[in-house]
Amino acid sequence: MRGSRPKRRVAALGSAGALVTATLIAGAVAAPTANAKAGGGHGQDREARGTAIAAARAAKAGIDWQDCPADWNLAKPIQCGYVTVPLDYAKPYGKQIKLAVDRIGNTGTKAERQGALIYNPGGPGGSGLRFPARVTNKNAVWANAAKAYDFVGFDPRGVGKSTPISCVDPQEFVKAPKADPVPDSEADKLAQRKLAREYAEGCQERSGWMLPHMTTPNTARDLDVIRAALGEKKLNFLGVSYGTYLGAVYGTLFPGHVRRMVVDSVVNPSREKIWYQANLDQDVAFEGRWKDWQDWVAKNDATYHLGDTRAEVQQQWLKLRATAKKSPLGGVVGPAELISFFQSAPYYDSAWAPTASVFSKYVAGDTQALVDAAAPDLSDTAGNAASENGNAVYTAVECADAKWPTSWQRWDRDNTRLHQDHPFMTWANAWMNLPCATWPAKQQTPVNVKTGKGLPGVLIVQSERDAATPYEGAVELHKRLKGSRLITEKDAGSHGVTSLVNPCINPRVDSYLLTGELDAADVTCAPHATPKP
Repeated sequence: MRGSRPKRRVAALGSAGALVTATLIAGAVAAPTANAKAGGGHGQDREARGTAIAAARAAKAGIDWQDCPADWNLAKPIQCGYVTVPLDYAKPYGKQIKLAVDRIGNTGTKAERQGALIYNPGGPGGSGLRFPARVTNKNAVWANAAKAYDFVGFDPRGVGKSTPISCVDPQEFVKAPKADPVPDSEADKLAQRKLAREYAEGCQERSGWMLPHMTTPNTARDLDVIRAALGEKKLNFLGVSYGTYLGAVYGTLFPGHVRRMVVDSVVNPSREKIWYQANLDQDVAFEGRWKDWQDWVAKNDATYHLGDTRAEVQQQWLKLRATAKKSPLGGVVGPAELISFFQSAPYYDSAWAPTASVFSKYVAGDTQALVDAAAPDLSDTAGNAASENGNAVYTAVECADAKWPTSWQRWDRDNTRLHQDHPFMTWANAWMNLPCATWPAKQQTPVNVKTGKGLPGVLIVQSERDAATPYEGAVELHKRLKGSRLITEKDAGSHGVTSLVNPCINPRVDSYLLTGELDAADVTCAPHATPKP
């Protein structure tokens, strides 16, 4: 299950029935303190040396900043450029790939500037290039940090403008309706298994040369090369969702290169969780947050007329699902497309009212609003390409980062059991990840995330009822990173906390980024404002 922001209209089910919510040297180089033992073994030493070589090269070359290409939709004064990195860090002089980066200078004085703040929004597969737009759009939450930092975004390897990978033709990828993810028979399961295997084969066919190198540790190494290319001795990093895992792996491999790090909505870094178990944990958390949304809809029955209890709202959902299964709305919106649209509500509070409003219109007799919201837009070829690419990267990274169960019996048993009490997401999420069971490229052992020499205090921010990255992940990372502090947003569950307005959280994030100071103890904050109907 993706952990980056879903985009309306391009949410789609992939060819694997996969749920995507399309929707982590010169004067600048610190000595290579890459923690060679972090992932264990000799290969890590070679890759640590390779990273130091690539970083030294990048520091010397710098970045040739230019106005951004028109089709990137990034207005001046944002500038764009590229950083060259090795495809394989064990072979730093071998094949190179290009990574797209962008930046906007700090808004304060020269004396106020503290360097670059690099951002990753999650995914894996999310683009970070919109980050500098927080300055051009005058985002008040980030105004203080923007005074001190250049805001720097990048597309991770394989994403968007950075040597993109693909697994299937994008227009095929978004075609609807897809099969209902919830199987009615063994034949349904067999059909989904076939799609998942074909999807994995498509990835190999279209992007096989990159698949073995599409790992989180390699993206962390890329991050270190970008740091050097920017002329920064140390990294300031903001990671959300999957970006928290990227940050955790970076901090483990390069503890002495971190200056400040904020991680928000945390992926559980335990090797036992990456990535098979993490996805099962999500299914449970999504069900809980789905119920939170239904409670809110019921409370606002005067506005939405969907029922004044959670059970009544759920009944309306099941009725809608059954109707769309029997005969897809507008010929294109079946259960798969409905899940893709409705899942934004458990993800983000900002989607609560818009989702309820579309649902309400449907129940009142306006089917078109729901079709417009949930159906793919085949004319949006750029959006569809981005959606397909995001899903390809998501799959490639999760499949390459860790060894996945290959036994269908295990997948079937685990998901059948979970589905009984957590039906909203379980099977859709299973099919999305099933290509990893037959993945054609090498699968690694995840890095053992831990504190290394020189790692400063990390700020961890997490809402208690997050669906995409359950709360236990933040607790686990906090345990592993000595000197870290955890801010818990109580009775809240929106994914991505640092961009919401919360007077208990925003000043603490600012204070840490501006002074490096953390609270003496962990902090529990009241929730941000509940959405208004």
